[in-house]
Amino acid sequence: MAESKSTPITPELYDYVLAHNPQLNAAQRGIVELTRQQFPKAAGMQSAEEQGPLLAFLVRLIGARHVVEVGTFTGYSTLSMAQALPVDGTLIACDVSEEWTAYGREAWSRAGVADRIELRIAPALETLRAMPSEPHIDLAYLDADKGGYIAYWEELVPRLRPGGLIVADNVLYHGEVADPAATGSALAIRAFNDHVSADRRMESVLLTVADGLTLARKR
Repeated sequence: MAESKSTPITPELYDYVLAHNPQLNAAQRGIVELTRQQFPKAAGMQSAEEQGPLLAFLVRLIGARHVVEVGTFTGYSTLSMAQALPVDGTLIACDVSEEWTAYGREAWSRAGVADRIELRIAPALETLRAMPSEPHIDLAYLDADKGGYIAYWEELVPRLRPGGLIVADNVLYHGEVADPAATGSALAIRAFNDHVSADRRMESVLLTVADGLTLARKR
């Protein structure tokens, strides 16, 4: 069995990590705290605090202009990526909840990036399939229902430009993916991880960031 070199993350170490990452701006901090207050039971659906700066970093790193997000919730990750886009960049945000995304709309407006974001309230597969079929997406962030991951992947990959990225969240699913007897969402993520690693169109790495993050680049 392989030996992990990962350092266990204590609360003190996590605070240290956040202190040495780019600090959240007022708009980001506001939506993070508001989500925790308004949806204490669902706040775990929000991307981890350190993932906002990471997503923004990736947007800038590859010079992304066209971003797609599958799963928006209250809009923290959306905001983080939109702020990193050029002024003429576009982010299409896919979600099915008017209630949750209403908080995002307010935050995007206050941050001055609402004009870069197209929120589409509909099943994400419908939204993705309605997009142009040719490669045009620079970066896609996948953080939605786990049972749909493979289907979303298969719609995104052909539309991703060469060198473009897919970032998939929750690929460790609380550690349950290591259990061969996994069921439900953990089983769906196990199948997704196998699907990604076997996809020769992409090169990918699975990282122990937050609840697991896969970065996949189109060849």
